[in-house]
Amino acid sequence: MLLASRSSLRLATFPTLTRSATSSAQKYQGRASILEKKPDDVVITYAKRTAVGRAKKGQLKDTPVDEMLHALFKATLEKTGLQPSKIDDICVATCHPPSPLYVSRAAAIAAGIPYTVPISVVNRLCSSGLMAIRNIANSIQAGEISLGLAVGVESMSLNPRPTPEVVPAVSEHPDAHDCLQPMGWTSEMVAQTYKVPRKVQDEYAYISHTRASKALSEGIFADEIIPVELRGTIVSVDDTIRPGVTLEGLAKLKPAFPQWGEGSTTAGNASGVGDGAGLCILTTRKRAEQEGMEILGKYITTTVVGVEPRYMGISPIYAIPKILEQVGLSSDEVDVYEINEAFASQFAHCVEQLNVPIKKINPNGGAIAISHPLAMTGIRQVVTGLAELRRKNGQILLTSMCVGSGMGAAGIFVNEA
Repeated sequence: MLLASRSSLRLATFPTLTRSATSSAQKYQGRASILEKKPDDVVITYAKRTAVGRAKKGQLKDTPVDEMLHALFKATLEKTGLQPSKIDDICVATCHPPSPLYVSRAAAIAAGIPYTVPISVVNRLCSSGLMAIRNIANSIQAGEISLGLAVGVESMSLNPRPTPEVVPAVSEHPDAHDCLQPMGWTSEMVAQTYKVPRKVQDEYAYISHTRASKALSEGIFADEIIPVELRGTIVSVDDTIRPGVTLEGLAKLKPAFPQWGEGSTTAGNASGVGDGAGLCILTTRKRAEQEGMEILGKYITTTVVGVEPRYMGISPIYAIPKILEQVGLSSDEVDVYEINEAFASQFAHCVEQLNVPIKKINPNGGAIAISHPLAMTGIRQVVTGLAELRRKNGQILLTSMCVGSGMGAAGIFVNEA
């Protein structure tokens, strides 16, 4: 039977908060306060992503991050009519390209954003896109800026994960050693330690593939994708989603990492490797209303956690309860969850430990089907989640992801469209 219960593995307790909540979280306590509208709210007035391309084989395999950013900035400015000089700051999330600040700033200037607009880059691996949103939102809340762009971009075709290099004094520490290991190894450690069998992993993967295929066939992703022109071609449809995936087909796939653990991770039950970019425009509610900008959603808060690096993938189990406690929400009060599917091993374990109905999580599939361009994912989950809330007339979105090296993150947003 699909999604067989493994309730005996549920954690007895979640870690309690030992530090005061962030200033943004302190503003909110309970659903009513989260839904209340105030002039100083940080709101999202635009949220789109490019189509995703399959790494090494897909439509973006030869497109470097500066070219993706250039196309995304140009398309965004044209679509929104935003005067580039009104942008106070830009934060670009990206993980592996060399000289990321230089290429990001150059791409912005070439797209028509004046050199008077500053830019920064952020890298917290799989949560980088969410961190870009947080950085811009925090600057707005602090009164340092009033309008900014949060961007996430990754070319895993041209900039794959480099092998970390450290000195023996660092690598000989057990936890430091573990935090440097390939993510496939952490998947196998979670599967083996928390007893997530191959069958369960394939069942969760099948749900992701099936949902994403259905969404693709129904044109649902068109709501969140901004077409961009690259080398004379319009890119507007994901090429990563594989229609027709079956449980039987998943079961026949060979282990991707037979050298580690029980070898239960496969190309079918792990996140795809991909290329893509996404962008959110954030400002205050007061400014958005004064300038006639459409308000799509509201940023509430973000949290980050650290976990034992060997079991990197379980971190949403800690990040999600922490952020819910910070803002006084119950898990039932969240309408849609976007939880990154780095691997079916960790995703299955997180879903079952969190005890959230699967119908609320990744309703249009997740990274196992759509793929996981590292720094894009944190933006994509917000773009995807807000679009889904608009369709369902839902209100509260919670996004979360595990983060390479042994961390996790979560964010809360409100639909206002």
